[in-house]
Amino acid sequence: MIDKGTIDRVMDTAQNQIVDVVSEFVNLKRRGVNYIGLCPFHNEKTPSFIVSPSKGIFKCFGCGKGGNAVNFLMEHEQISFVEAIKILGKKFHIPVEEKALTPEDIVHQTERESMMVVTSFAARYFAERLHQSDEGKSVGLGYLRERGFRDDIIRKFELGYSPENKDAFTREALRKGFKLEFLEKTGLTIVRDDYKVDRFRGRVIFPIHSLAGKVIGFGGRVLRSDAKTAKYLNSPESEIYHKSRILYGAYQARQEIARQDRCYLVEGYTDVLSFHQAGIHNVVASSGTALTPDQIRLIARFTKNLTIIYDGDSAGIKASLRGIDLVLEEGLNVKVVLLPDGEDPDSFSKKLGGEDLQGYIKEHETDFIRFKTSLLLNETKDDPVGRARLIQDIVRSISVIPDSIMRTEYVKDCSNLMKIEEHLLFSEIGKLRRKRYEKEAKRSQRAVLSEKNVASSVRIEKEALNASNPFDTEEREVLRFLLKYGDYDLGELETEDGVRQLTVGEYIVSELRQDDLESVNPLYNEIMRLYEENYKKENFKTSHFFITYPDSKISSLTTDLIAKEYPLSRIHNKGGNVEKESDKLEELVPKVVTELKWRKLKVLLDEKRRQLKIAEEQGDQQKFMELLREINGLQQAFIYISKVLGERTVV
Repeated sequence: MIDKGTIDRVMDTAQNQIVDVVSEFVNLKRRGVNYIGLCPFHNEKTPSFIVSPSKGIFKCFGCGKGGNAVNFLMEHEQISFVEAIKILGKKFHIPVEEKALTPEDIVHQTERESMMVVTSFAARYFAERLHQSDEGKSVGLGYLRERGFRDDIIRKFELGYSPENKDAFTREALRKGFKLEFLEKTGLTIVRDDYKVDRFRGRVIFPIHSLAGKVIGFGGRVLRSDAKTAKYLNSPESEIYHKSRILYGAYQARQEIARQDRCYLVEGYTDVLSFHQAGIHNVVASSGTALTPDQIRLIARFTKNLTIIYDGDSAGIKASLRGIDLVLEEGLNVKVVLLPDGEDPDSFSKKLGGEDLQGYIKEHETDFIRFKTSLLLNETKDDPVGRARLIQDIVRSISVIPDSIMRTEYVKDCSNLMKIEEHLLFSEIGKLRRKRYEKEAKRSQRAVLSEKNVASSVRIEKEALNASNPFDTEEREVLRFLLKYGDYDLGELETEDGVRQLTVGEYIVSELRQDDLESVNPLYNEIMRLYEENYKKENFKTSHFFITYPDSKISSLTTDLIAKEYPLSRIHNKGGNVEKESDKLEELVPKVVTELKWRKLKVLLDEKRRQLKIAEEQGDQQKFMELLREINGLQQAFIYISKVLGERTVV
């Protein structure tokens, strides 16, 4: 456990620097006082994700997710509150001392947390074996140095070594108290009945990091030339590691990709290491597989410009061309660099060094469509059938590009290269796009039909919630004013000690408590309770307190309620200037509180009238008279409040 003082310090720092936190995962662009980017929580091509540095919150108006910096990290990395605090503490150089976990704490750790603890231990173990054991230094470190990697690069990527002994790691992990269940689930240990063996034994280890820097998986390269096994071995899919969603080196490259507004894509782990050693840090690896949609979207969050580095293996190039259409479909600008025969990014970067390598890339970068056209044209010079297939292939690639202007430019370019009239290319592209739209329309229709039941159940659930709390709309509005403007002055208040300023929060609490008004929603009541307990404390700031509150339900609700600005109507404002909501608090705050009272009175009156009718039907004269007196009193209050509002009629 972490002490409250440390948690508060980390959360305060993270809130004040939320742009810095979020920009490690999302490429943010300034827009007015806020920042905007593509939401990392759902697939979108038009940014709807907002970060407000003044409020210390993020909010996506597409999927609805929002909260503070800690909430963001918890949601993005699927980690616990404590893990998020530790990561942010490390980022902001705040010492986070964790108290020893009790047996009860360990029991309550989630499976995901337990797996992350295991992979973190494994990374430390492998690194220690590499640098401190005789076997690691002679075999593992010897191999890496023979490949030309400097110690700073080895440590930057936390490279390690797994001993040749079949279960050395497993025995050490069990001795340290880690459960075999999680050693197996992370793929670190292979279990067969009573037989346990280390998956990565005798291999140099390449830890794979999440975007937050947590170790989620491993790659291992075998070193023995006589080994009858795959040269490279990866962690299996697990709760924390999904190969199709991560790119090797993304954690180390993310900030530089955003800064350079370009990402270099290479094939393997050592290619990434060599580029970093040459001073090129905006590089990631696909680990030898074609890019998946999730990986493409990961790149797109930081840049729209992707350069793919190919070695001289033409067969490998042609095999990879088929997957690039997915990249084009996401709206990325794709360029290609072809290295000389016999070279790969690892060998070539070591041969040239940083400046010469960057110069070579800039000189030999070619637009992907042009590269693909030229490459395939060379193979179909005297083959009409082959040329026809080539044209169809190029047309397919151009047709998936979402930007119509870019499609037009590519058509002009390819028309010249392939010696074919533009209108024919446009015609074929039009056919393919129509087919795609028809397919998408059918798929959408099926999705709508299949979602009707879901939508119906959601509607029913929402209606049920509204029925259980008929005052939800009014209560949320009162809460919004409390959370957003709680510290604002509303007017003067006469007390025994003299006149002082009355805040919005004090007014709201006083009005609700005066009439014993509570919500049926326990979360709303908890917010009111917390406010009453804390608002008199020194340096208390309402929005800050609730945005940074450890309970994510409270911080997320706070974000939802304060995220959107509500400019008032231009009507009655001289010169057509938009008047801010905060300028009219003296009018608006009493109004929303009174509207809540009006609504509660109306519902109460309706209920009392219903009871009156039942008493009359049952001939219960005493009950009838009691209810009649109650209704008369409520009716007087209702008429008074209606007049105050000036826009309600008594029904």
